[in-house]
Amino acid sequence: MKCFPESAFTQLEFDKIKNLIELFCRNDFAKQKVKHLRIHTRLEYIQRELQQTYEFKILLDSGVYFPNDFSTNISKELKLLSIPGATLSSEQFLLIKKLSDNTENIFRWFNDERRIANPELSKIIAGTYFEKTIRLMIDEVLDQYGVVKDTASKELADIRMSLYRKRNELRKVFDRIVSKLNKQGYLADIEESFMNGRRVLAVFAEQKRMIKGILHAESDSRRTTFIEPEETTGLNNEIFSLENEEAKEIQRILRQLTSQLSVYASLLSGYFEISGEFDFINAKAKFAKEIGGELPVIRDKAIVKLINARHPLLLIHNNKLNKPTIPTNITLDADNRILVISGPNAGGKTVTLKTTGLLQIMIQSGLLVPVSPDSEMGIFKQLMIHIGDTQSIEFELSTYSAHLINMKYFIENANGKTLFFIDELGSGSDPNLGGAFAEVIMEELAMKHAMGIVTTHYLNLKVMANKVKGIYNGAMQFDEKNLKPLYLLKTGSPGSSYTFSIAERIGMEKRLIQRARKLADESHYQLDQLLNKSEQQWQEINKEKSKLNKLLKENEQLKKEMQFFINKEQHQQEVEKLKLSNKIAEDKITYLKDMERKLKALVFEWRKAEDKESVVKMIASLLMNQKDKFQSDKQQKKINEKFEEVSSNIEIGSKVKMKQNRQIGIVKEIRGKKALLQVGIMPMLVEIKDLVVVVEKEKE
Repeated sequence: MKCFPESAFTQLEFDKIKNLIELFCRNDFAKQKVKHLRIHTRLEYIQRELQQTYEFKILLDSGVYFPNDFSTNISKELKLLSIPGATLSSEQFLLIKKLSDNTENIFRWFNDERRIANPELSKIIAGTYFEKTIRLMIDEVLDQYGVVKDTASKELADIRMSLYRKRNELRKVFDRIVSKLNKQGYLADIEESFMNGRRVLAVFAEQKRMIKGILHAESDSRRTTFIEPEETTGLNNEIFSLENEEAKEIQRILRQLTSQLSVYASLLSGYFEISGEFDFINAKAKFAKEIGGELPVIRDKAIVKLINARHPLLLIHNNKLNKPTIPTNITLDADNRILVISGPNAGGKTVTLKTTGLLQIMIQSGLLVPVSPDSEMGIFKQLMIHIGDTQSIEFELSTYSAHLINMKYFIENANGKTLFFIDELGSGSDPNLGGAFAEVIMEELAMKHAMGIVTTHYLNLKVMANKVKGIYNGAMQFDEKNLKPLYLLKTGSPGSSYTFSIAERIGMEKRLIQRARKLADESHYQLDQLLNKSEQQWQEINKEKSKLNKLLKENEQLKKEMQFFINKEQHQQEVEKLKLSNKIAEDKITYLKDMERKLKALVFEWRKAEDKESVVKMIASLLMNQKDKFQSDKQQKKINEKFEEVSSNIEIGSKVKMKQNRQIGIVKEIRGKKALLQVGIMPMLVEIKDLVVVVEKEKE
């Protein structure tokens, strides 16, 4: 992306964004990538980097561990590895082994399932492969602490065996000398020490002539002299010679290992880049989590459709203070190419302008942005900004002169792929003349199909925005009663500057305000008052709308809860019906099983009995009784559905049920312990103890 002026990124605070991302980087490779973050203008590059960051952000949100733990800068070691005749140290080989292990963990992490779930992340390792020979070659020579193994070569094993023997022989001889001299009282308290890699005796200075050997040094107090005994000098010389041979053999082995691994120098450099690339993506994803970054829809055309957009730096600052950040909605498309934002000072015009510019740079750099995922963001090839005072002492340019120079560049270079931002267009000159020039500039930019945001206080620009195609108004809302900006952008109409309202609220003398009103152009004053009034009315309507929406949401919630309880009740009724049906079915099954058992028993009796006729009568009786029982149960069920028993005394006129045949009748007379009932058209005399009072159930 081409930017004007060169300080555009700094003015939009993109450098601060990069500094914050760099804090999440662990290795130098990733930090360098952040410092030289590219702003792409090709859709495939932007989508690739955004998707990589988005996939890694999902891993962080899910708590999934990604195995990229290598953070050491070994670029020098890798460069040295590719130079013929070079030799790496054992510590450097351990770093290469650690890089190889890290790469193996990454390759193992990307199984088939994860490659499908993270297609863009998996492409980072698609062009390479893991070579396990690198680690095997290092393990053959070095142990886990970086010490060359005895098995690295036969010569090294022989040298170390000779060293072991000579050191043992030296220890025995030296211990014998120490024991002897201790008895003679020649040795100091420390008895022995090491000088220049040789084992020496700590002898009292006055006894040094009593011991034959080589004098190595004296203590600072000169009370102790360090002497190498004559008996151990030959052994020490042999050990020293063997140690030199050991060092030479180790150097030869390491040089050979370096030569063997040099064929994998380019592959290891690729491993190092993979580690750095994943660290870079991890840093971008962690920053996205901090600012609530999302992946909007990316279009390969000039468009800006920001929904609930927030300035990332302001968001971080407010989060630390537990303050809310007011989101903004901005649309720039083919029909609305230039947005003219008006409103009072310190109302958020410049912040809104900077938010749009910064988010556009971030998205084309592959960074997730704090907007709604439904937002749409296009691709621009030029970014032009004019913010703040640009006067130059060096070139003797006034603020307005510098302003016009920038506008000249805008007009000459703007096109349909240009996104521009102008803060306080036309300021620094006579309001009438500067305003007229500002209109011309906006018309030219609109004709060139450039997109952008302009902030202004000029009334003529507010009026122009409703007349020229592609230019539309927006206003930052302001709480006039409390003199407090609301930082809320409303598009479609211009805003008031609240000049006189602010003067009244801060307590300026009324006579001064009245004089200023008389001096002001009457039409301008009336228009400003009209804008002021319309904004306040819109705010009231917006408040009422918010209340209504809240009530509608509450009503919808109540509706859902009511429907939930209705569904629950219907479900409960269905369960009860099923329980009842199951109980009836169980009773029928029990009845049939009982009948089957009895009939089998009677058939068995029929086979054994001589009097077959009596058994047949028993079967007929059983079947008839069951039929009567069924009819009786059916009748009882009907009575139970219509009547219910009550515990009251039997009197004349009472409805009663006979316990035996379950018929319903009305008591006509009571004759001692019996009652005369009217059952249908027939009177019946029944014992009172065989009767129970019933009443008709109320119909549901």
